[in-house]
Amino acid sequence: MTTPAEDFSDVAPVDVLTAAEQRVPFVFSSPHSGRFYPERFLAMTRLDANAIRRSEDCYVDELFGGAVALGAPMVRANFPRAYLDANREPWELDPRMFAEPVPPHCNIRSARVAGGLGTVPRLVGEGLDIYAGRLPLEEALGRIEAAYKPFHELLRRLVTRTRVAFGYAVLIDCHSMPASVRVRDTGARPDFIVGDRFGTSASRALTEAAIALLSEMGYLVAHNKPYAGGFITEHYGRPARRLHALQIEVNRGLYMNERTFEKTAGFDALREDITRFCANLMSLPDHLFDDLPMAAE
Repeated sequence: MTTPAEDFSDVAPVDVLTAAEQRVPFVFSSPHSGRFYPERFLAMTRLDANAIRRSEDCYVDELFGGAVALGAPMVRANFPRAYLDANREPWELDPRMFAEPVPPHCNIRSARVAGGLGTVPRLVGEGLDIYAGRLPLEEALGRIEAAYKPFHELLRRLVTRTRVAFGYAVLIDCHSMPASVRVRDTGARPDFIVGDRFGTSASRALTEAAIALLSEMGYLVAHNKPYAGGFITEHYGRPARRLHALQIEVNRGLYMNERTFEKTAGFDALREDITRFCANLMSLPDHLFDDLPMAAE
């Protein structure tokens, strides 16, 4: 019987995309765009090869890939979000999913676990169950060792190295959202959502600049609603220590067919706009990163 460690014998679970040298104090992460679905995992699921992709942030690593040529490294998960979610605490596990009791240190009561979206997800997309029955607990523990820990070890190392080299570091966590997402207060469908954990993960100036740059390009931009940032933004964003983190959500309707997962005619233009956005963000004066975080909303 194969194990999670063997799922990645041919493809590394995580890789880092880099230019010849890092020229800017920015690091990008793409934790949900992985599209390598191990055969062993597919055999476990009750979903077909199409339905299992409903939680995938399709092509987000490509949309933000221009940042790499600008001198910023990108940590990219190759494992899919349905297999393991790196934008969670390491031990957000749902005890209902497993044949044995989960360890006592697990966070079994988080809202994300309750929603079926823990570290090892129970659901994809529109509430589709991934598995027909319970999993061995060793399956979850093995995936955390094989995929979660390598992702965060690489990301932590890059963020730390960046702050040492430049005096501060900015982490941009890259995601996509369904085209149907609306801002509850207004009913608007945003093109982008900039999340800073309600003002705690980045300087006020950085957040405001990111929103302004995208708005000036003609995009409808929301702030923290309905996505304020997950574990990565919350965990790595420490503005008082000159570590800033923003989550950027892109509307999938701008660039892909959500039913067929194919790129649409808008993909290339959106990628160019995102590259321009990244370049402008990287050109902000250093003193803006000494600004205080925004007050909690």
